[in-house]
Amino acid sequence: MDIAYYLATTLKRLRQQRGWSLSRLANETGVSKAMLGQIERHESSPTVATLWKIATGLNVPFSVFIVPEHHDPRPVYDPQQQAMVITPLFPFDKALRFDHLSITLAPGAFSESTPHEKGVIEHVVVINGILDLCIAGQWQTVSANHGVRFAGDQTHAYRNSTAETVLFHSLIHYAQTP
Repeated sequence: MDIAYYLATTLKRLRQQRGWSLSRLANETGVSKAMLGQIERHESSPTVATLWKIATGLNVPFSVFIVPEHHDPRPVYDPQQQAMVITPLFPFDKALRFDHLSITLAPGAFSESTPHEKGVIEHVVVINGILDLCIAGQWQTVSANHGVRFAGDQTHAYRNSTAETVLFHSLIHYAQTP
């Protein structure tokens, strides 16, 4: 499966289902109209941070863009060989309203996530290494076999300040939509 192509077609389908122009999508997501057009035309792959903005603006789970229903094996999202790699362990579950992602951060990697929609709760559990986690401007260190639960509807960031790759899981619970 070509994840970038799937992402492009999914973005276009979701935008068209809503009857939105690229301009409206840009306003809702905070991603430029030019970048959104390039993604839809499969000319560019968004960074993880950009894809989070798009998912949040469309009010859809992150994994919707990288995992077709009933697809196996699990895809890996590594845009342009970036320092953050995301592998869905359990793609979005409609009944339970969660994504469960495995995330690796290369040494020195940093990724900031824009606030998710209101009511989202995120659980981060470090499997290997030491993760720096910033929630609402406050940095904390999370070591292996420890976790943090926080409201995902605020800015948060992940940083690997060590020389070793960090592996952590992110379980994201999405609020019920009216």
